[in-house]
Amino acid sequence: MNCKNFLGIVAACCLVTLSFQSRAADGSAAQQRAARQQVLKGTLATYCGAVRRPDGRIDVKTLVEQLVDVHANTYSYCIHGNSNDWADLALFLPVAREHGIRVWASVVPPSESPPRAKSYAEPFKLDYERWAVEFAKLSVRETNLVAWSIDDFTHNLKVYTPEQVKQMLEAARAINPRLAFAPCCYYKSITPEFVKNYEPLLDGFLFPYRHESGGANLKDADLTEPEVRKIKAMVGPEFPVVIDVYATAHSSLGKSTPEYVRAVMTAGKASADGVMVYRHQDPKLFPEKYQITKELFTAWSVK
Repeated sequence: MNCKNFLGIVAACCLVTLSFQSRAADGSAAQQRAARQQVLKGTLATYCGAVRRPDGRIDVKTLVEQLVDVHANTYSYCIHGNSNDWADLALFLPVAREHGIRVWASVVPPSESPPRAKSYAEPFKLDYERWAVEFAKLSVRETNLVAWSIDDFTHNLKVYTPEQVKQMLEAARAINPRLAFAPCCYYKSITPEFVKNYEPLLDGFLFPYRHESGGANLKDADLTEPEVRKIKAMVGPEFPVVIDVYATAHSSLGKSTPEYVRAVMTAGKASADGVMVYRHQDPKLFPEKYQITKELFTAWSVK
C-alpha cells in the first residue's frame, strides 16, 4: 500500500468516526430535551402568591402544607417580592422535595423592573445569563428544581433575542442539561414566526389564557381549548403547553370569578399539558378558589 492510499483510508476513517460522534451528540441532545419536556407534562401547580411571614420572608412550612393540601405536584416560585426570595428558595426546595413537589423558579423581565416597577429580581437583576447559570447550579444540588421561567417573556423580545436566549440556555445546560426552560408566552405573540425562531430553543410554553382571540377578558372560558389547539398545531404535539389560569385579578382585565377559574382549569386540563393557577390562593381570603383548586387537583391526581 502506498502512502497516498494509506492517508486516504485514514481520512475516510476519521470522517466516519466524526459522523458517528455527531449523530451520538445529536441523539443525546434530543434525549435531554425530551427529558426536560417530559417533566413539564402533567404539571398541576400554583404560581407566585407565596405565603409570607410578617417580616416578608417566605413561610416555607405553611406554603408546603397548603400545596400538599390542594394536591399540587408543582409550585412556580416567583423571585421578586422580597430581596430575600433567592435565599428563601434554597430553604423551600428541600422541604418541597420531601413532599414530592417539583419546583419552577420564575424571574421578572425588564418590563417588570425599574424604572417601571419598584424593585428588581434580586440578586442578579437583569443578568439573565447569570440567572440561568445559578438556577442550573442550584438544580444540581436540589433535584426537584426542574424548570425556570421568565414572566412576560414575549413582551420583551427585544431583550430576549434568539441569540441571547441560545447563549443563556447553553450556559445553563452545560451545568445541568435536564433543567427545563418554559417562559411565559401570550397568545397573540405565539405566531408562526415566533415559533420558528424560538421553539427549537425552548422546552415549553407557560400560556396565560385571556380569551385574546375573541377579545381579551377574564370572563369567558369558551376559547380555552381552541386557543390551546391552535398553539399545539404550530409547535407540535410533543411540545408542552402549560395553561396559566388567572385566579387573581389582572391589572387591566379585572377580577375573575370562581366559576371562571373552574371552567378554564377544566378546559385547560382537557387540552393542554398541564395546569397552573395564578396566583396561589390564600384559603382564608379566597376560600372558594382555594377549594376549587383543591377539588380539581385532587381529582386529577387520582390514578
